[in-house]
Amino acid sequence: MIYLKSFTFPNADREFSFILDIKRTCYDSYYPFKILSGHDLDRLDFESVTILYGGNGSGKSTALNVIAEKTGIRRDSIYNKSNFFPDYVKLCGMNVEEEIPENSRIITSDDVFDYMLNIRNLNEGIDGKRETLFDEYLEAKYSKFQLKSLEDYDQLKKVNNSRRKTQSRFVRGELIDNVREYSNGESAFIYFTEKIGEDGLYLLDEPENSLSPKRQQELMKFLEESARFFGCQFIISTHSPFLLAMKGAKIYNLDENPVSVERWTNLENVRTYFEFFKAHESEFKSRRNE
Repeated sequence: MIYLKSFTFPNADREFSFILDIKRTCYDSYYPFKILSGHDLDRLDFESVTILYGGNGSGKSTALNVIAEKTGIRRDSIYNKSNFFPDYVKLCGMNVEEEIPENSRIITSDDVFDYMLNIRNLNEGIDGKRETLFDEYLEAKYSKFQLKSLEDYDQLKKVNNSRRKTQSRFVRGELIDNVREYSNGESAFIYFTEKIGEDGLYLLDEPENSLSPKRQQELMKFLEESARFFGCQFIISTHSPFLLAMKGAKIYNLDENPVSVERWTNLENVRTYFEFFKAHESEFKSRRNE
């Protein structure tokens, strides 16, 4: 499914005219100006899966955040915009093929990290409450409580409840169970499967962070099936060879100037992996024969 058909960024000439007109000489940086134009990137045409590949500073994340702002899709974590970010977005244009669904969103590494941190903080809070309940149980069970008025009725119920139950049953009855605490990789994968629903435009900024190679392959399959069967469109920035190998993905190489569309097997990052394993091929074969 294709919702966003194309997106245009201001070229170097338009950027120069804007900076000349505002005459704000007190700034050292005009970010995000001069980032994408430095690679002669002024237009992206999208497929159901489009990947932005490039090294640090190539503008992958910048492009995703600009697209997210222009389309107005949701984000969970606060994005710190530069002084010129709104001005830059106004100079951008987009061509929509289908109305962008409301459940569309951008997912960044900050979103995944906050999700994992929230689970940890929640469990720490539950653990602290559990210790308090242990003390309340012992105090109620062995207290010499006597009902003197209706105001004491709630305390009477607590005393009777503690005397009828073991400590563990009393605490479980008063406390929700801990949210299961997965590994970082498991939590990250769960986050993606929870946030990505049917029929949506999803911008993913380096989703491989915190994922093991096996989990990256599982995410790749999940994204492929979501695009093929569930009406999703993905624009992804990544270094991961597993995600770069997604079936039918259109890959823009932002390391090239001008930016070019490449096969995943021609990308420098992938070739580096290939050549490394090729150089050690004999070691893999010898270990297999042991």
